[in-house]
Amino acid sequence: MPAQHDSRRKAALPLLVIAVLAALVAASVWWVTRPGPLLIQGEVAAPRVDVSARTSGRVDEIMADLGSRVESGQVLAELSNPQLVTAHAAAASGAEVARASQAAAGATRPEVIRARDAELAAAQADLRLAEEQVTRDTELAQQGLRPQAAMDQTMRNVETAARRVEAAQAQLDLARAGASPEERAVAAAQVTQAEAALAQRQADLDELTIYAPLSGEISARLIELGENIGPGAPLFTIVDLDQAWFTFNLREDLLSGLQVGDVLSVHVPALQRDLDAQISLINVQGQFASWRATRATGDFDLRSFELRARPLAPVEGLRPGMSALISLGR
Repeated sequence: MPAQHDSRRKAALPLLVIAVLAALVAASVWWVTRPGPLLIQGEVAAPRVDVSARTSGRVDEIMADLGSRVESGQVLAELSNPQLVTAHAAAASGAEVARASQAAAGATRPEVIRARDAELAAAQADLRLAEEQVTRDTELAQQGLRPQAAMDQTMRNVETAARRVEAAQAQLDLARAGASPEERAVAAAQVTQAEAALAQRQADLDELTIYAPLSGEISARLIELGENIGPGAPLFTIVDLDQAWFTFNLREDLLSGLQVGDVLSVHVPALQRDLDAQISLINVQGQFASWRATRATGDFDLRSFELRARPLAPVEGLRPGMSALISLGR
């Protein structure tokens, strides 16, 4: 019996070895053929601003060069335009004329007032003289020494003198009041118009000084000293390196498990560093970026999405155009 049992054990041992070896082979095959993580390549991007002038001019001075670090509000260049300077001077003169006209409409010269005052005094003196003549003629008429026709003429002289006094008084009041309300309104409107034209010319002159709209690095300088430029022509390109981000294009079937706010590990070969970046945007791309399926395979079309991720901390040396890699499990 023991001999028979030993023989059975010896016969089962090769089978066990074969089973273990088969399991090891299967495990090795699975390990070799299993799908590994998918490596996605993207790049570094950053806000870019093209700086241009609103008016034409000649480049007189350049204060920033390619690769320079500039701050928001810093002067980048100075332009010159003699036509704008002349137009500004003409507008300033026009504004002065309008203000002078408004001042003239609001006041009357003292000499004119004195002249109108003298005319009123003369008219009043003529009225008193006519009234005295009425008193004398009335006494003579009571004595029968003055005909009625003479009395009528004397009364008419009094009425005429009174009207002259009224006219002289009106002229004096008009001189003291100056221009009418309508004339004052017209003069004020002319001043407003002239000052608006002057402000426009001043704005044109201010545009001859080119300022940096944001802080960053000059990545392109497109002007030279003495060059004539037109309105809207790009002069500089500024890149804000402090706001750089990573951008990747992914098929929609690779977005599973990814959402805004997630943190990714991004490898930057140029820096030989792995950086933590937070997803800030997942946005569908245009139809041109769709993956078209081959109908023979039974697949379906897949849209492409842009994934943006921002570094959690400032990264020195990170520049637009650098490659960025992320690993996605499958």
